[in-house]
Parts: sequence; structure tokens; C-alpha cells
Amino acid sequence: MISMPETLPDDPFLLKQLLLSASVRMSEKDGQIERLREQNALLLQRLFGRKSEQSADPDSPQLEFFNEAENLTDTAPEAVADDVEEEVVAPVKRRGKRKPLPAELPRVEVVHELPEHELTCECGCRKQVIGEETSEQLEIIPMQVRVIKHIRKTYACKTCETAPITADKPAQLIEKSLASPSVLAMLLTTKYADGIPLYRFERMLSRHGIDIPRQTLARWVIQCGALLQPLLNLIRDQLLDYPVLHCDETRVQVLKEPGREPSSQSWMWVQTGGPPDRPVILFDYTTSRAQDVPLRLLAGYRGYLMTDDYAGYNAVAAQAGVERLACLAHARRKFIEAQKVQPKGKTGRADVALNLINKLYGIERDLKDAIPEQRYQGRQQHSLPILAQLKNWLEKTQPQVTAQNALGKAVNYLANNWSRLERYAEGGHLPIDNNAAERAIRPFVIGRKNWLFSDTPKGATASAQIYSLIETAKANHQEPYAYLRHILERLPQANCIEGYEALLPWNCKPTTPL
Repeated sequence: MISMPETLPDDPFLLKQLLLSASVRMSEKDGQIERLREQNALLLQRLFGRKSEQSADPDSPQLEFFNEAENLTDTAPEAVADDVEEEVVAPVKRRGKRKPLPAELPRVEVVHELPEHELTCECGCRKQVIGEETSEQLEIIPMQVRVIKHIRKTYACKTCETAPITADKPAQLIEKSLASPSVLAMLLTTKYADGIPLYRFERMLSRHGIDIPRQTLARWVIQCGALLQPLLNLIRDQLLDYPVLHCDETRVQVLKEPGREPSSQSWMWVQTGGPPDRPVILFDYTTSRAQDVPLRLLAGYRGYLMTDDYAGYNAVAAQAGVERLACLAHARRKFIEAQKVQPKGKTGRADVALNLINKLYGIERDLKDAIPEQRYQGRQQHSLPILAQLKNWLEKTQPQVTAQNALGKAVNYLANNWSRLERYAEGGHLPIDNNAAERAIRPFVIGRKNWLFSDTPKGATASAQIYSLIETAKANHQEPYAYLRHILERLPQANCIEGYEALLPWNCKPTTPL
């Protein structure tokens, strides 16, 4: 309630000032109530609403984490006639055409023939084969565990006193370890590609009678990460040589960081880029989110840098030769939030902005398969006019909105980042948003839901190293286990740059052992 004095002043000027002050206080309270209403609506939406942006843009390239079962049954049955008793009819599901099993999988033929007593025809003659029908089933052989026993023969001369000599054993990745390359490849694949924590892998081994404590498994992971670092150095060189680079970061908890509480937040940074035929995804663990981290990670980089609007990238963007881009998907999400708190059934200013932004994304979808030169021409012809409309709308709208509500925040975000948001139209090779980095970091985020935290800084560093190699391998169409086994078998023999380069994901073609 706005309190008023019991007696009003006679002076018209004082009376006017009093009424104006009361009006301002009422306006402020109305603004606070409106902001609380929006916050409550957004909270309810985040708790119980859809998590994707599909409602704002049906053709949005954003991907959901999971395809819910409801997506398969959202087609309602046809309405029944008025004179027919209404009954519940399950929606008809049309089965799609089954995809054939991969041709490269090994085949085992099982021939089925008629029994002997059915081979004789009623006329007394013997039936002959005139054709055959084939069908295929998928078979999975459970994990096989066996022991490789190395026997090193020792030789000596019986006619003289020359010292005996023992045959050499091939160099091992981890000397004097029980772990063969196949074991290490399986360990790293299950943890980092499949998101299975070490204690579950420990249980998997125990079902086969193998007792290896998770502390040993963790030590193997850390040792592998350190041994793979030469490959990661070469991969980083590839990343920094390409003139477009995406960056993002996410939280990670490390329990035993020296001088820090177990609840302290650390960070996992992702950088992705590289040539289209040699994509790169790199992770780096740090205890800080300060600007010196991207300065170190991107030292020597020259080109376009795509990020969100986090100020920690400002120092990198200020360097000569670095041009910063902003993410249009982030701007769109803020307008989606503003749209969600609009009165139901009413079209507002957020809808106008979203309509223009979605048109820009529609152009990008049409140019998805175009070469950079064609994409540049398409953006110049189709995207620039829409960007001009969006900027004109922005200049008219910004003075009319308050900075505290959802629409004001979306408008101000768009205005503050406009010069970086429109720059993607400068070239056909430039991205419209930072979704590439968000997709790259997603496997880490999903895996984190399983293992929750890292125990030590060494473990977090190893996670960054191995995630980097596995995700880069996947981006280059390598099967993680086959690739890891291939390089772990050959890494002990690599002793020069050429040897390491031969093991990079785009330079080798491993085959999955049978």
C-alpha cells in the first residue's frame, strides 16, 4: 500500500510533488510485481516445461537430449461420428523400413535344409534345390577376457662363458602393468565415450573373476592421458591454424584441489574448429574462469573467435588479428524466455524479434550444403535485409522497454552484442552461432551426470585429455574403441613427429579386431 498523509498541503506545487512521488512509488512497486511474476513463470517453465526451443522455431537446429516417447504418439486418432458410440482408439503407429545391418560386420552362415524324410516327393522323385530365402539377425558376443602370457626365451652358449641373453619384449605403453592396449582402450571408451564410472567398470571386470581396484583403474587413466599429450599438441596446432574457432566452458567439481574446499567450482573449457575435413575438439581443465585462461589456450591464434558474451574472452578478442563473433542462439533464447512470460494468447514484441531471427536460421538451413562462396552470396542477398529489419526494430524498441524484465534483458543483450552478431554475414565460412561448441561440450556434460565429480586435479586433467582425443576421433568418423586400441598399440614405437602424426584421427584407418 502507498501511504498518504492525513492532511494534504494547500500549496499546489507541494501537492503536485506529493502526487508525483506517490505515482513513482506505485510504478516501482508495479514493476517489482511484474518482475516477480515473470521470474515465477520462468521458474515453472524450467521445472515443468519443454527444455528445447522447438516451440519458438519448429525447424530449429537445436537438438534435444532425449527423444521422449510422447513424440511418437502425438498424432490424435480421427474423430468418430456423432451417431457412433465413442471409444478409445490407440493411435496407429506406422513402422518405418528397417535399416540393413552394416555390410562390414562379419557374417556367419547358418544353412537350414529340409529333413531327409521330406526330400522325397509324393511322386517318388527326390526334391532339388531351386532357390533360397535369407534373413539376418544381429548377434552380440559378450566381453571376452583372456590372459596374454609373454614368454621370453633366454639363450646362452655352452662352449664359452658369454653372459646369457634374453629375447626382448615389445615396448609396452605402461611398463610392468597388467593392462594391455585392448584393456586400456576398453577402459577409456567405457568411461569417456559411454559415461560409465570406474566403479561400474570395476564391477564389470569382477563378473569375469578379475579383481582390479578402481584406484588402479584411475591410475591407468591418468597415465594414458599423459602419454597421449604429444598427439594433443599436434591436434592443437591444427586447431589454431584454422581461421574460425569456437569456445565455451562449463563447471566441474574436483574434490581434492590443494588449498580449496571440495565444494569449489572448477572449469572445463572446450575449443572446437579446424578444417571441415579435419575437425578438432579440445578440452582443458582449470581452477579459474579468469581471462588469462583463454589467453593461454589461444596464444598465437589469429582469426574469428565465436563465443557467448562472457567477458573473460574480451582480452583475447582485443588482440591484433582476432575478430570476435557473438552467438545468435543465445540472443534467441532470451527472446524465447520473454515470449514465455507474455500473456497467453497474445502476440508481443518478443514474437516480432523471434520471427526475424527464425527467418535468418531458415536461410542458414537452405544454405547448409552450399560451399562457402555460395553461402556468402546467399547471406548477402537474403540475410542482410532481414538483419537490417531486426536492427531497425531494435533501435525503435530499446528506448521503450525497461531493463529489468525479460523482454528488456533480451533487447539489451541483442543491442550490446549487435556488432558481433551481424558479422557472420561477412563470410560464407563463418558460423551464425556457437552451437558447435555446445554440441562439443555435451558429451562431457552428460558424462558428468554419471560420475558427478573428479577426485583429483590429475584426474580432471586426464579427463580433459582423453575427452579431447575421443571427441576429435568421433568427429573424424572414427570408432572410439578401435581408434584407441590402434594408437595405444603403436604409441610406444612412436619416437618422432612423423610417428605421432601417423596416429592422428585423420591419418589412420584402424580396423576393429575380431
